[in-house]
Amino acid sequence: MMQRRTFLASLAASLAPRLTWADVGAPAFLAAGKRGEEFFLHGLTTTGTSLFRIPLPGRGHAAAAHPMRAEAVAFARRPGTFALVIDCARGAIRHRLTPPEGMQFNGHGAYSADGSLLMTSEVVAETSEGRVGLWDTARYSRLTDWPSHGIGPHEIKRLQDGRLAVANGGIRTDPVDRTKLNIPDMRPNLTLLAEDGTLLDQIELPDLHQNSIRHLALSGDRIAFAMQWEGDPAEPVPQLGLWTPGSAPILCTPPEAQAFTMQGYAGSVAATGDRFLITSPKGGALMLFDAGGAHIATHHRPDLCGAATAGAGFTVTDGQGAVWSASDDGLTSLATDKTQWDNHLVALG
Repeated sequence: MMQRRTFLASLAASLAPRLTWADVGAPAFLAAGKRGEEFFLHGLTTTGTSLFRIPLPGRGHAAAAHPMRAEAVAFARRPGTFALVIDCARGAIRHRLTPPEGMQFNGHGAYSADGSLLMTSEVVAETSEGRVGLWDTARYSRLTDWPSHGIGPHEIKRLQDGRLAVANGGIRTDPVDRTKLNIPDMRPNLTLLAEDGTLLDQIELPDLHQNSIRHLALSGDRIAFAMQWEGDPAEPVPQLGLWTPGSAPILCTPPEAQAFTMQGYAGSVAATGDRFLITSPKGGALMLFDAGGAHIATHHRPDLCGAATAGAGFTVTDGQGAVWSASDDGLTSLATDKTQWDNHLVALG
């Protein structure tokens, strides 16, 4: 009887009308956070006000927003033990995604333009070999997976024409305790896949092979990539790169006096038409660069990490509960909450 009831409840939920983001107040961003000992996924307005908060079973990392339905997938901190499909209008968990045996989620995902497919960054647990999982969003059933053409893929981004950019961090990790196993010979890369998973293009940084490529932002066909340095901390290296497929990447170097400000760690990246921003919770700072990769400004705030585009500017969050507007001139406070915001801020639309 219980199985029949569960089936009927699931059927009723699947047949219920799917509400749009406008139906839940048109949030501008999704953000994971912690309040007390509990974890939540929030929908935030452009001014940083929380429209809804939905409990998570553990620490969240990033989220992927369905392009039309008020529906999001919340990913656990890697290696992933959960990926939850959440009805953000009703606060209900519609599906709990489980990767195939021997594989793990790796913190990020992206939808196709029409929302019919979800693509998830994944690894083979024992080897950290990268895969991109494909899910049919009608019932969130597993379809197949593609090679990511690298080790330890993290963020993935869909370009407007359907191509998929994959940040392969290059780090092999222990599947249980996240110990890094191959730092001396790691080989990160940035990969571009066709809509059918075919490898189109790929770049590596042979002179900076210990600079793990982790997070991505898009500015038209241009891909901004944020990096985390695993080499000698006394060696100053750039944490931001810009790549237009078919050409060589540009590395964005800050002024010599600020070479160590980010402490070798970029936590998030965001892009507008003529600006790129990276944050560093370790350095307690963010940096802004222009379209050519030249440094414009550095602003300081403890534990800054989440970053997203907001119109022609940027919104950033910190681990102390604050939401900020960021521009060339500085940081402007938008809202303060008791929520400790996690690593990422995901823009809708």
